[in-house]
Parts: sequence; C-alpha cells; structure tokens
Amino acid sequence: MTLQMIADQLGLHVSTVSRVLHAKPGEGLRAASSPTVERVRKLADELGYQRNPHAMSLRTQRSNLIGVLVPRLSDVVLATIYEGIEEAAAELGLSTFVINTRDQPDVQRARTEMVLGRRVDGMIFGDAHADSGFLDEVAARGVPFTLVNRRAGQHPAVVCDDYLGGRMAAEHLLELGHEEVAIVAGEPYASTGIDRTAGFVERFREAGLRIPEHRIVHSRFDARGGREGTERLLATGPLPSALFVVNDFGAIGTIGALRDHGLRVGADIAVVGFNDTPLAAELPVPLTSVRSPMHEMGRRGLHQLVRVLEGEPGETELLRPRLIVRASSDPELYAGLMRKMATT
Repeated sequence: MTLQMIADQLGLHVSTVSRVLHAKPGEGLRAASSPTVERVRKLADELGYQRNPHAMSLRTQRSNLIGVLVPRLSDVVLATIYEGIEEAAAELGLSTFVINTRDQPDVQRARTEMVLGRRVDGMIFGDAHADSGFLDEVAARGVPFTLVNRRAGQHPAVVCDDYLGGRMAAEHLLELGHEEVAIVAGEPYASTGIDRTAGFVERFREAGLRIPEHRIVHSRFDARGGREGTERLLATGPLPSALFVVNDFGAIGTIGALRDHGLRVGADIAVVGFNDTPLAAELPVPLTSVRSPMHEMGRRGLHQLVRVLEGEPGETELLRPRLIVRASSDPELYAGLMRKMATT
C-alpha cells in the first residue's frame, strides 16, 4: 500500500495525503480540511498503510541539512540560483549541498537516493523533467521537496514566469516589425524551454502570424546546442529576420553560427536571449535578453521548502521577468554602437 494508492482512491493529490499521514502529533495541517484529514486517516487504517521509517526520519530527526540537485553547476544560471539557496539557508541556520545530475533520469534517481542517504530534512530539485513521473514517486515516499527553475506537475515550485518572458520577447520583436522569426527552443523535456517557446508562439499567433514548425528547433542549453540548433534553422529555407533563443548561452552559440555565415547580429538579423546572465551585456554586440530573477528564485525556493517542512501547503510561485533591450535586436542601439566603435 502506497500514498499514491490512497490518493487515487480519495481523489486527492499525493502531497496532501503525505502531509496528513506524516504530520507530527500536534503539527498543523493547513494543507487539508478536517474532513479530508479524517478521510485520509480512516482509509489508511482500513488498508493497513505502514509509514516509511526512512521518510519519517526526514520529519522527526532534523539534520538542518538540505540537498539540492541541478543538471550542472557549471551553468551560470543554476550556480546563481544555488547561491540564493545557500544564502537563505545560512540565514536560517541550515546547511546545503549540491549534486549534479547532468539532466539524465538514471543519474537523477541514483543521486536522489544518495542525498536521502545523508538524512536531509528536505530536497530542492533544479532538474525537473516536465513529465513529473519521477517526482511523483518521490512525493509518494513522503519526502519534502520543492522545485526551482523548472516546474513539473502539481509539485511546489519557484520559477520565473517563463511564459510571460516568451511573450515579452515576442512583443519586442513585433514592435520592431519582425514577422519572419524562428526559435531555438532548448530541451523538449524542460518547462523553461516549453513555456518560453509557448509564450512567444502564442503572442505571434495573436498578431495573426504563425511560426512554422520547421522554424522551432530543440537544442541543449549551452553554446554548442545553440550553434547546432541555429545551423539546422539556417538549412531549412529563407533566413528569418529575428531569432529567439530561450537561453543566453544558447544565444552565444547562435551568434557564433550567424557570424560564420557572414551575418551581422543587430543589423542583418536580430537575436533575443533569455536569463540576462552577466555575459549578455559584455558581448561585442550586447545581447537583448529577458532577465530572470535567478538569485531571488533560489532564496524563495529555500523559504518555500522550509514552509513545506513546517506542514504548510506548497505552491507554485511565478517570479516576474524583465526585458533588457540591447543592440542585438535594436537597430538604433546597434547603429550607436557602430558609431562608437568607429571613433575609438
């Protein structure tokens, strides 16, 4: 008998069942009404549910230790998010450690077991896959966790409003008169790429402009992935007037590919990235990018996990992005940059 089975029979989310059955005596159950609490406990008794001793130890024997999983800490976005997590944890007297999973499901599973073996109080996942199957299993075991950077299923998460960010990028390009556009959309299993692409496509659709499927390509979230995705786009037909790349490092690869084809970013073709990493403003042609509140995301993710540990219901927090316009997409800024370079 598992938490998921009880949840299915009662028509509840597994996280609600978990909080009811794993609450300490006298602990508040604000995640569920009194009738719901009674229904869950009654069915659990009838079915002979046995609490997982390991999962219970996470709630009753506090270690003040939080485990964090990310695809790779070499990624500036993830490193910045982790800095926010670590900073907020230190303020609350908690310790954190981070493990890379390389975005590989088998590694994610193995590293999760490794983290749980260290008797952490809870976990923060920065490597969620959109299908949420693995995280559903973790929730069914009664492990307290929250997500950052990516969302999945109904699990509590603190993320940038990536859909809104995609719309912001689209609105900017529409205002500049771009109609023939393409997208380097990132990995198809990550909500970041999915939501940013969806917001961009939807805003163009509202403007009466359809983006053909062949102009949306998936790639890794790094410079090599951006280059490879852009090369595939350039091979599909006429050149678009603008490219939206859902990750700044992908955009750097895009810029390299365009340069190799003799195209001037900001003049011949506009490029917009996402996250506004520090490097974006320092490129030879500064990159227009949608700024994601990365550090704040980490801080809020840690605070949300603490609330979950205290028995409060988790929720999804959407942090507002901001469009930072630079010369890679703005003709006037590009012209000013060229004049400045000519006089130095």
